[in-house]
Amino acid sequence: MQNFIFVSPHFPVNYENFCIRLKENGVNVLGIGDAPYDTISLALKDALTEYYRVDDMEDYDQMYRAAAFFCFKYGRIDGLESNNEYWLEQDARLRTDFNIPGMKNSDMEHVKCKSKMKKCYEDAGVPTARYQLVTDLEESREFIGRVGYPVIVKPDNGVGAVHTYKLNNDDELVSFHGSDFADTQFIMEEYVPGEIYSYDAIIDSKGKPLLETGNHTPTSIMDIVNNKQNSVFDIEKEIADDIRDCGRRCVRSFGVRSRFIHLEFFRLTQDHPYLGSKGTVLGLEVNLRPSGGFTPDMINYSCSTDVYKDWADMIVYDRLTLEKDADRYYCVSVGLRKKRDYLHSYADIMSVYADNIMMTEQLPPVLADAMGDTLYIARFETEEKMNKFVRYVCRERNKLAAAHPQHS
Repeated sequence: MQNFIFVSPHFPVNYENFCIRLKENGVNVLGIGDAPYDTISLALKDALTEYYRVDDMEDYDQMYRAAAFFCFKYGRIDGLESNNEYWLEQDARLRTDFNIPGMKNSDMEHVKCKSKMKKCYEDAGVPTARYQLVTDLEESREFIGRVGYPVIVKPDNGVGAVHTYKLNNDDELVSFHGSDFADTQFIMEEYVPGEIYSYDAIIDSKGKPLLETGNHTPTSIMDIVNNKQNSVFDIEKEIADDIRDCGRRCVRSFGVRSRFIHLEFFRLTQDHPYLGSKGTVLGLEVNLRPSGGFTPDMINYSCSTDVYKDWADMIVYDRLTLEKDADRYYCVSVGLRKKRDYLHSYADIMSVYADNIMMTEQLPPVLADAMGDTLYIARFETEEKMNKFVRYVCRERNKLAAAHPQHS
């Protein structure tokens, strides 16, 4: 491994650590981004052999010229990555056009289109919700006649929870079909009564996991975004055996190689006549990149590791160099909303939980929809202590008053 192009090395901000660790492993790291050079951090500047600024990363011609310049100046490019869902298809296009190892255009359909993922889940022996691609109102009604309300509609090829809706009745269905989504192809799925668990792993060139962990999200991202709820999820101290098994089978079925991945699953919270009994694991979505936001840092706190180095070691050596027998913890992320009236202040929280809190951040609008405005990341030895922290941080004055009304 000699030359590696990292796309958007400056955003999100923690992703500069991937570049830093590559540089420490002896790689020429070549950055392409839209941020002015003088605005990126000194640490990132030191990690990059060269930085090529483009005016618009959405403009493929500009991205192509940047990659072509690096090929001309440095010779063969051994890898290209953004580790970002938004750029996944563009990354593949650049690899295809410049014959760079890794996922190509031909690999994209079954990892970006939710409808195409279904076949790979089936091949892995992992059940999924029934679905159909949205066409007209009558076909949607026919599908709902088979699965019942509510149903979930979302872009077949989409990022995060953008344009994801829960339709509860015919009026909402008619309203949805009357909306203008600029020719976006939607997929409609039956509603799954479950909580989300993930399989997060770094996979080597042979498809073997080098690091495995996973998170738990009790409330769906769709509800968090659409209802402006608190955003709470945690990295599990130990990944459940059935989630690990489903994750490994999906890695084989989807043909994952040399990647940091985030595979999402439902665990049913009640019996379902078609999907199975309570506790059954179902496939939700495959994401062939790290979980978003500060989740890589949370994995570090939970697993006592450095996933940025683990990823760089996988890229360069196809193995890990850090020991993996250190203590593990529950690590939780709690994102609060500006418009909610919380009982405990920032000072209160920091005073009570100073020994547990690993990070606090005020998040920019681009991240706040899904993650909240004020972020607390903390780790604990037990699930009970973690849950107590979540209750303390999320407690609101109006809800406290409702629970303890004044007697007249």
